[in-house]
This record gives sequence, structure tokens and C-alpha cells, in this order.
Amino acid sequence: MYKAITRDIEVMAEPFFLEDRSKPDNGEYFWAYRITIANNSRRPVKLLSRHWRITDGLGRVREVQGEGVVGDQPELAPGDSYQYTSGCPLTTPSGFMVGAYTMTSPDGETFEIDIPAFSLDVPGQAYSVN
Repeated sequence: MYKAITRDIEVMAEPFFLEDRSKPDNGEYFWAYRITIANNSRRPVKLLSRHWRITDGLGRVREVQGEGVVGDQPELAPGDSYQYTSGCPLTTPSGFMVGAYTMTSPDGETFEIDIPAFSLDVPGQAYSVN
């Protein structure tokens, strides 16, 4: 499990390779990842948007931005947590993801919280760039 804490909001990421959705012979690799956001601060917050930087095993970077997560803009009271699962395809058997969520508080303050960097690696497979 990977973890980042920003302003007492904890983001945990747990990636897992989906062998049944991957086709290595075609250069298609697919991971799912479970994100848990825990509001350990003293004020409610709302997730407005996400920004991901996805880097494959060859160093190619793809950026993904959008409103909310999986069609939701969760509101978290102090002590609440929110969990969702999503996925990421790559054309290489390894890579990593890192990002940030844009949050807002009831007083209108908008701020970013870190999503920890986490690796996407096919289990038991070494990968090197020649």
C-alpha cells in the first residue's frame, strides 16, 4: 500500500495487475487500483477533480484530468473516508502513476492533496529498456 498525507487528508493507493484483462502478446497490460481517501482533518472537504501523470516503462507520460473520480465528487466530513476502484492500461509491463486531487472546503478554499506515486508492475516479470 502506498500512502500520502496532505493537510491531514490521507490518500492510500493499492494497485493490482489484472492478468485476465491483459494481452501481453499484443502489448496490452491492465491494472486496477483501489484508492482510499481519509479525512483526518477538522473540517469537511469535497473532492472536485483529479490530475494523474501516468508513466509507462519507456518513460512516456500521459496526463489525465477530469471532474471527480469514477463519476463522483465525494464530500467527506471529519473522520470520514471514501474508497473507489479504477483502472489503467499500459503498453509496457511496468510503469507508475502519481497525481493530485483538487479539494474544496465549506469556506470556499480550494487546495490540492497528493496522490502517492505507485508502481504498476507485472508480478514476477523483470523489464528493462535496451
